Amino acid sequence: MFKRINLFRVENGKTSIENSVSLSYVAKLHVDDLQENHPDTSICNLSSWSDKGEWSACCYNSYVPNPDCMWDKPKEITSFKYRGYELALYFEDDFDVDTVMQLIQSSKEARDMILTNGNYKQKKWICGGFGINDHYVSIWFAQRPDKEGSPGICKGEKLQVDSLEIKQVSFYLIVASFQSVKDAREALKRLKQNGYKESGILRSDSNIRLYINKFEGLKEAMYFKQNLPYTYNDSWIYKQ
Repeated sequence: MFKRINLFRVENGKTSIENSVSLSYVAKLHVDDLQENHPDTSICNLSSWSDKGEWSACCYNSYVPNPDCMWDKPKEITSFKYRGYELALYFEDDFDVDTVMQLIQSSKEARDMILTNGNYKQKKWICGGFGINDHYVSIWFAQRPDKEGSPGICKGEKLQVDSLEIKQVSFYLIVASFQSVKDAREALKRLKQNGYKESGILRSDSNIRLYINKFEGLKEAMYFKQNLPYTYNDSWIYKQ
């Protein structure tokens, strides 16, 4: 999963980040707390923590803002002395890495956090951590390196190597997402009128996306993105 997050960052012109032992530990504790103790109830969202562990309880919500209760969890639980920022996700049914990445790519808020765009454009992620269980995913980021290093492979376990498949891959430069095909077609018409003749609509699962161009290579897509007007500053690269 962490490899896929780094790949998504690199595809969109960002640097890869280090896998952090401390943030991974916090992430694993949090998904287990969410599943066992369910602090994400009432107005408390997924970044909340229960009072059932060696940490302070935290009801993270937009009504009574107290971001420190989430930001400070790495400092509170581990030797990591800096703030952490969490993206927490919930899945009702079975899911895998592809499902997680599809959800991230379909959510502007999640994309912005991982790619440090939008509200996160002043951030520069240096390291991150990842935790997962039957229903929850926790992804943490921080702006300082973790002196504890990266997680290792447990004794007796083997590193799983992904199988290689040779298939045609395209890189789409996405500029917008829509709920309806009608809205997407109207936006596509405007895009073509502005001179982007190679633009089109990409439908994947339940997602309807508008791309300004598509490319056979990542570098070509990244170069094109860098030269787009400011209007398309939030565009991002989708590989399929």
